[in-house]
Amino acid sequence: MASENQENAGCLKRGWAGFRGCLEKIVNVVTGIRAEAKRLAGEDPRRIVHSLKVGLAITAVSLLYYFDFFYDGFGVSAMWAVMTVVVVFEFSVGATLGKGVNRAIATMLGGALGVAAHRLASFSGEKVEVVILGLSVFLIATGTTFFRFFPKLRARYDYGLLIFILTFSLISVSGYREDEIIDVAHKRLTTILVGGSATVLVCILICPVWAGEDLHNITASNIEKIANFLQGFGSVYFQEPNEKNEQELLNEYKSVLNSKGVEDNLVNFAKWEPRHGKFRYRHPWDQYLKIGSLTRECAYKIDALNCFLNSDLKVNITFTFFG
Repeated sequence: MASENQENAGCLKRGWAGFRGCLEKIVNVVTGIRAEAKRLAGEDPRRIVHSLKVGLAITAVSLLYYFDFFYDGFGVSAMWAVMTVVVVFEFSVGATLGKGVNRAIATMLGGALGVAAHRLASFSGEKVEVVILGLSVFLIATGTTFFRFFPKLRARYDYGLLIFILTFSLISVSGYREDEIIDVAHKRLTTILVGGSATVLVCILICPVWAGEDLHNITASNIEKIANFLQGFGSVYFQEPNEKNEQELLNEYKSVLNSKGVEDNLVNFAKWEPRHGKFRYRHPWDQYLKIGSLTRECAYKIDALNCFLNSDLKVNITFTFFG
């Protein structure tokens, strides 16, 4: 009897220890998430504003589905407005406008061609109609997918080409089973335009984030990081006492080495943006790429210099004065 009690007590202890370990892991995960969220919000408070803007836009277009007045007109197609907000809303105005314009134009073109393909196939027999629809989907999807590999098209219109394939396929294929293909295409196009318009208005009117301004600030910051190293590397080389903050400034140039991807994206987004602040229409955004390339070239040379300064081999410098 005593041994059974001891076994039960041991099982309870092991169970409590396991439960306590799981609870500690959950607390650690929650604490880590909280710390990461605090760090992200501290680095850029605009992220919090962006999250609130997305929630506001989705709530606004959801009214199309909640109220009977809108639901009677759009039906289940009202959900396309919500989907449009989710996939189009981006952090900056330029990225949002780029996606919005791409989606609107691609939806209209894809829907128009889908209806045309359905009408053309409907004039033939039932068996031939399937062949024509399948062949049209194959040709459009193949050709458009190949166009996505073109660098200039991929940089600015890749999302539009993808939506064009999706819309054309949905309209042309669904038209085989549905008689009111025009009504379906009209509802989807209307709800997508409503969702896109709500997204653009919220993005521009409420605390807008301009990609052009971010590009300008990043370019200036990268040049300043290079200048900080050139200004302070002398004290490191001659082993003069320096502050900890100064040593951190000397290592900031390393972020410049991998800035090309960010700069390329910001340039593409900035080209979509309207006139704002000190940036006018047809602003020479491509010049920022040239400046960024020269800055990175300087950063690579500085990186080689910094590796030499931090190497184990030290050069004894002797100053000789000639009189």
